[in-house]
Amino acid sequence: MENYDLVVIGGGPAGLAAAIEARKNGVEKILVIERDRELGGILQQCIHNGFGLHVFNEELSGPEYAGRFITELMSMDIEYKLDTMVLDVTDDKVIHAINQQDGYITIQAKAVILSMGCRERTAGAINIPGTRPSGVFTAGTAQRFINMEGYMVGKRVVILGSGDIGLIMARRMTLEGAKVLAVVEVLPYSGGLTRNIVQCLDDFDIPLYLSHTVIDIKGNKRVEGVTIAEVDENRKPIPGTEISYDCDTLLLSVGLIPENELTAQAGAQLDPHTNGPFVNESMETSRDGIFACGNVVHVHDLVDFVTEESRRAGRGAARYIQNKLVSNGQAFKTKPLNGVSYIVPQTVRIENVEKNLDLFLRVRKVYKNVKLVIKGDDEVIKEIKKRNLAPGEMEHLTLPVNSLTGKSFEYLTIEVKEEA
Repeated sequence: MENYDLVVIGGGPAGLAAAIEARKNGVEKILVIERDRELGGILQQCIHNGFGLHVFNEELSGPEYAGRFITELMSMDIEYKLDTMVLDVTDDKVIHAINQQDGYITIQAKAVILSMGCRERTAGAINIPGTRPSGVFTAGTAQRFINMEGYMVGKRVVILGSGDIGLIMARRMTLEGAKVLAVVEVLPYSGGLTRNIVQCLDDFDIPLYLSHTVIDIKGNKRVEGVTIAEVDENRKPIPGTEISYDCDTLLLSVGLIPENELTAQAGAQLDPHTNGPFVNESMETSRDGIFACGNVVHVHDLVDFVTEESRRAGRGAARYIQNKLVSNGQAFKTKPLNGVSYIVPQTVRIENVEKNLDLFLRVRKVYKNVKLVIKGDDEVIKEIKKRNLAPGEMEHLTLPVNSLTGKSFEYLTIEVKEEA
């Protein structure tokens, strides 16, 4: 059995940032395990720009952003294994993995960071009616085929779902010569960033149908057409609102799910609202010494936020290995109230917060001109006015640690309050 101070599972942007930060904080023997053939994760197929505005104060493509962390990782001589599949993580931090070079391997770690990212929901997960011909792809699969494998997936395209990947693929397909006929969203608002709606749909005159869904797929061997219809408040199709399109491709951008089989195997408690593990201020899960960061915890809309969160996980793991994390002391839980769907982290131990407490949350619906009210039990800690809030854009709140120290409360709550 091999022994390491820290094993990072997943070599995407989260894992790379966490490993680098752990080394900067004094952890010597680190191993990054990646199942793909190269480091960088999903960023390697994201050839569009828009990455790095927060972390590097410049606009980079996905491979450029990943490349900076890969270069830094290699300059630090941090070990990594590619084409390696982790089969199991035990609660005592033993990793079972397999690859062609080493065969079956077991690794004992002092701490583990889970950074496996997320996966796309498929057609089977949303039960679209109709036949099941070729030509139905998840947006991420189509992105990989076009950007990395060099295959064009179709010529006439309908996209179901207005998540960021779907919006970006609407533009990508158009630039490659396809005709994107429509983007269809079952919710009354888009699930993507406003900037992507403008740059990927509006700039190319691609229509966005809100409160609509696909009700039929036509075709035998290949998609020949789809029918969409407006839905009511219960998401039931409204008769008489059908629109039919002749097309050869349907792309699905219908949500992302944290890749958490290993998290569950390790015995970490999962949050039903995020589908990721419960974590504390140091990004430690409910399992002692097992940390998590990035999209495996909750789905982010900016990779810059993934990086910042993962650096915190790297520092937390380093402090755990060095016995510097305070396990007892002043602590509280976070609790979403009216209009807020979740808050990360879910528990906070004040003594481990270095300077500021970073909170991430998403709201349940679109709001205009409201306040986010943060309370410690019944005491108001902070109120933040917001002109716009939307489920598609994650909110990042920062609380100075001195605004929390010396106070004793069980729950820190956040709610949306609409102006009277």
